Amino acid sequence: MSFLTNEKLTIVGAAGMIGSNMAQTAAMMRLTPNICLYDPFEPALKGVAEELYHCGFEGMNITYTSDIKEALTGASYIVSSGGAARKAGMTREDLLKGNAEIAAQFGKDVRAYCPDVKHIVVIFNPADITGLITLLYSGLKPSQVTTLAALDSTRLRSELSKYFKIPADDIVNARTYGGHGEQMAVFASTTTVNGKPLTEIIGTEALPEKEWEEMKVRVIQGGKNIIDLRGRSSFQSPAYLSIEMIAAAMGGKPFRWPAGTYVNDAKYHHIMMAMETTISKDGVKCKEITGTREEQDEMEKSYQHLCKLRDEIIEMGIIPPIKDWHKLNKYVDESTDK
Repeated sequence: MSFLTNEKLTIVGAAGMIGSNMAQTAAMMRLTPNICLYDPFEPALKGVAEELYHCGFEGMNITYTSDIKEALTGASYIVSSGGAARKAGMTREDLLKGNAEIAAQFGKDVRAYCPDVKHIVVIFNPADITGLITLLYSGLKPSQVTTLAALDSTRLRSELSKYFKIPADDIVNARTYGGHGEQMAVFASTTTVNGKPLTEIIGTEALPEKEWEEMKVRVIQGGKNIIDLRGRSSFQSPAYLSIEMIAAAMGGKPFRWPAGTYVNDAKYHHIMMAMETTISKDGVKCKEITGTREEQDEMEKSYQHLCKLRDEIIEMGIIPPIKDWHKLNKYVDESTDK
């Protein structure tokens, strides 16, 4: 049976629920026979490896290690869920300091042990910030690091599908942009429902304005809802979507959703956030986002929220001031592209 590539894929945080699901998904999707599982918690890591061995996958070379140098050496692709998970009552931002420190060390380890890595997907929260930190410390090009942002768009599609009682595939181009958190920008202008623009439906009997506003709240709080229902944060959906992202970077089918990417242009400066993107062997590239005035205002609020979080970790000393970023990573310019 053929694989997408034979190159090494390392799953960081593989002992956790997200990481173990990522490993199984990658094996089932036949991305590569060479999957390395890494986690500092060795007993649980060994348990995940044993379970995968028991699956009886054909042609697989699944290895595991609690040595980060061994895990990263020779890796062409990495997906990291290696931060603390969100618990009941916590926001993604509550995880900021601890996971920011983890991201800094992860970036340093990438620089030391696999500087030739082709692509990294970062998914531990707050992903926009941990991805930015990883990018800075790894020394990689902005096109080589993406973060998971698709969950918010898939949650919007799911809410619309449930509300209209139609198959999810009949909801096309459901999109959220900006931050992966309470300040995300939920777009309606990109979306069609059974071929009809969502903007023409909102405010009608089919979807009153009040119902739309309540739906947006459910989308924004989708992760909290999973915690309330299951007693733990999401793991199946982030695992699947992140592996779809790395598959696209390997040259597989195009990724269907927005991704978190580094942005520094005339509008948004020195930030990582969800944009309309394409992911390929050449890395991640942004597309222009257009929307209503209200949506653009929401996007600006989301951007400003992320800037606040970024500035907090600068104040903590986890990353240097923006003017010094180019000293840490030559591909990240301190100036603003015009």
